[in-house]
Amino acid sequence: MKNNRRDFLKLSGLAGLGIASTGLLGSCATAEPQAQLAQIERQAKRKYTQRFNMSGYRAPKLDKVRIGFVGLGMRGPGAVHRISLMEGVEIKALCDLIPERAEKVKKTLQDQGFGHDPVLYSGQPDSWKAMCEREDLDLIYIATPWNLHTPQAVYAMEHGKHAAVEVPAATTLDECWQLVETSERTKKHCMMLENCCYDFFEILTLNMARQGYFGEIIHGEGAYIHQLLDLNFDKKGYQDMWRLKENMTRNGNLYPTHGLGPICQIMNINRGDVMDYLTSVQSADFQMFEEAKKRATSDPFYSQFAQDTFRGNMNTTTIRTKKGKTMMLQHDVTSPRPYSRIHLVSGTKGIAQKWPEQKIANSHHWLSKGEMKALENQYTPEIVKHIGEIAKKVGGHGGMDFMMDWRLIDCLRNGLPLDQDVYDAASWTAVGLLSEWSVANRSNSIDVPDFTVGSWRANAPVDLSLAGGGTTNVIAK
Repeated sequence: MKNNRRDFLKLSGLAGLGIASTGLLGSCATAEPQAQLAQIERQAKRKYTQRFNMSGYRAPKLDKVRIGFVGLGMRGPGAVHRISLMEGVEIKALCDLIPERAEKVKKTLQDQGFGHDPVLYSGQPDSWKAMCEREDLDLIYIATPWNLHTPQAVYAMEHGKHAAVEVPAATTLDECWQLVETSERTKKHCMMLENCCYDFFEILTLNMARQGYFGEIIHGEGAYIHQLLDLNFDKKGYQDMWRLKENMTRNGNLYPTHGLGPICQIMNINRGDVMDYLTSVQSADFQMFEEAKKRATSDPFYSQFAQDTFRGNMNTTTIRTKKGKTMMLQHDVTSPRPYSRIHLVSGTKGIAQKWPEQKIANSHHWLSKGEMKALENQYTPEIVKHIGEIAKKVGGHGGMDFMMDWRLIDCLRNGLPLDQDVYDAASWTAVGLLSEWSVANRSNSIDVPDFTVGSWRANAPVDLSLAGGGTTNVIAK
């Protein structure tokens, strides 16, 4: 048997070992098969006692949020720009492996004239550690490749900083538990930067759900359908082709949280309900291997990728919650389909769907544009009324990036609970990891760990209002 991730998943799955509350999925993937089985069996008996409940946690107020950014490739520079426009922040440090990137972002900041003069950390793979070790930082904002997310977030929390980390938050279940344990032990926030929770229709339907418009929520659907074939094969795209390599070695829903996060918030996951188990089915790969072979004929660089190990085009994952509700997620980043995150909310009194057209229905009919506008006026949440127009002007995926960053900073400055906590980071990320396990074992059901260890029963949803907050002004647009 080949000693790789997929064989490991299939072997351990066929052994019939459950992984609810285990803690590891991939960390033993380089061991011999029998050692893998023994380790999984030990982990199946693992028990975890919550050290401190981070749900609803109010960290001490920060009059000024002092920030260090790590990762200045695709996502990082935009985040630096957006946050530089807010009062009550000080951008004190910038870090990237490539010095020119850090220097470029610093120059842009200085040209703005807002007083930010960050220290640069670069040139070495672990330069970010020195930045995290500084005593004059409150928040580490992480926008690096996936495999660095958990090590950097954990190191930041262990050195007294809150962590804001891009999606997905982890690459193994062990890392998911590590994030939970570290956040509870240090009492530092670990927020996954799931920006789609702040898109305008998603947050509108969240407010509608909270106010009972849809009745009891029964079912939700989300997706990440986004044609990225050319970008994944672009030498100037992701650093060291890291995202293409992820698609070569993993077969499942690699990017679940954009569709999952908003649905989980609407269904009160980790705050009144919790995911119980999932099943996942994957199509074959009909494009990525062929693309690699085609490119390799004219450029030997791509020969390293001309292997028939790419994940399939379409993954469909279904989830059942403890209270008997269901979710459906899809992932396809190669087929020539229009972009969609679906975002469907289905309740006992109404339904909403964002793609391919924003629609809301009740009493068995879709509402007219006039009726939709009236609903929008009635249910638009306070945060959108307060900062939404500014967010659209600043931009970042239509404004949702700015609204997410503004909300994070405003909560930290006012000592408010974050909209997404470490349990959300762990459980939303875990769905992608567990989908691999299910796919490798003929779509058998897989238990989803309860990272709240039962506290979901009493945890309350985070208040959507700006009570106690809303004090962070924007100094430039």
